[in-house]
Amino acid sequence: MRATTPPMGWNSWDCYGTTVTEDEVLANARHLAHHLLPHGWDTVVVDIAWYDPTAKAHGYNADAPHELDAYGRQQPATNRFPSATGGAGFAPLAAQVHALGLKFGLHLMRGIPRLAVERDLPIEGTSWTARDAADTTDTCAWNPDNYGLDFTHPAAQAYLDGQIALFASWGLDFIKVDDMLAPYHDDAIEALALAIARSGREIVVSLSPGTHLSTQHVPHLREHAQMWRISDDLWDRWEDIHAQFARLARWAPFQRPGAWADADMIPLGRIGLRAERGEPRDSRLTLDEQRTLLTLWSMARSPMMLGGDLPTSREDTLALIANPAIPEVIQGSTDGREVIREPGDGGELIGWSARAADSGRRYAALFWTGESDHVARVPLASLTGLPHRPHAVTSLWPDATVSVDGTDLVATVAAHGVVWVALDEVAA
Repeated sequence: MRATTPPMGWNSWDCYGTTVTEDEVLANARHLAHHLLPHGWDTVVVDIAWYDPTAKAHGYNADAPHELDAYGRQQPATNRFPSATGGAGFAPLAAQVHALGLKFGLHLMRGIPRLAVERDLPIEGTSWTARDAADTTDTCAWNPDNYGLDFTHPAAQAYLDGQIALFASWGLDFIKVDDMLAPYHDDAIEALALAIARSGREIVVSLSPGTHLSTQHVPHLREHAQMWRISDDLWDRWEDIHAQFARLARWAPFQRPGAWADADMIPLGRIGLRAERGEPRDSRLTLDEQRTLLTLWSMARSPMMLGGDLPTSREDTLALIANPAIPEVIQGSTDGREVIREPGDGGELIGWSARAADSGRRYAALFWTGESDHVARVPLASLTGLPHRPHAVTSLWPDATVSVDGTDLVATVAAHGVVWVALDEVAA
């Protein structure tokens, strides 16, 4: 399935880590459907370890009693997902999410469960077993769940085909597959794409994590996936947001319909409830830093997956997320890119521009990385690429101090903040 615009939705990781329950998924799905679906947020993703009945906050369980079917394929832990009882898998939960007008996604680790290999479970429809499919020398550095698959043996593709076929039968629309990019596993990426094609269901593929991911992989990624991470996990720290400026500047020129570089989840709202990192908290990012994140992701057309628990998040955060400028730009713009990066007193002024795909409207964002407010004066031509043409300016965040003075855009940009505007040409 080609995600023609960057996927937008909610993922359980930042608030619930490995421990999310069915009730919590549905509570967030209902909030998404009732409040944010009109603004483009339409996907609900159950993140890692949904098959672990002993999952806990702050890490992974080695030798956990993962729930598997007779063919070594993961099943939802029924103590957390009771509708999966009796081998129903995620089909009942996916049906409830679909009934809300949303898409359903889940997380998967690369490879085959170690427990399936230890039990030497059969691979459905073949004479092979999990031991034939596994490469027991290939392990993930940070998660103990799986061995890699040995794609020199046909058992590996047969296992993956059966696994994806099962997930497709549940009604899966989106799959986030981890431990794929660091290091870069081209064989696993290609095998996953083949398994999805053979399943007969349209499923958006998201690959993680993106540590040291090179743009030299772009042709391969575009052929086999719809989105891919460009960093390790991002949390509610300014240094994490700041680091994405350089990454997104490098990746934005490669963005294409159906093939999206992903700056990672959005740690806004109520996070850390039972997460891998930190205790229960509202996002530690300031209001200006939150606006910066949402603007930068929009201008770079990065996929957006909200990480906070929506029903318990603050109203001011939810209002930011519901800003109609976000879907206008992320779904309806093109040519988003960094056009200015200038050092200033205590920070950098970074300018991004984009243009509407179906009109003459232009978008501009001026970011300031310093620790105190900054007054910026930038030629409009540097942002629009249209020298000496007058423009009307519309602020896309409220309360911005911004104006046009002759041929310049003049703005007061808050510390770690942004001024985000739409520019419409007017008659001279």
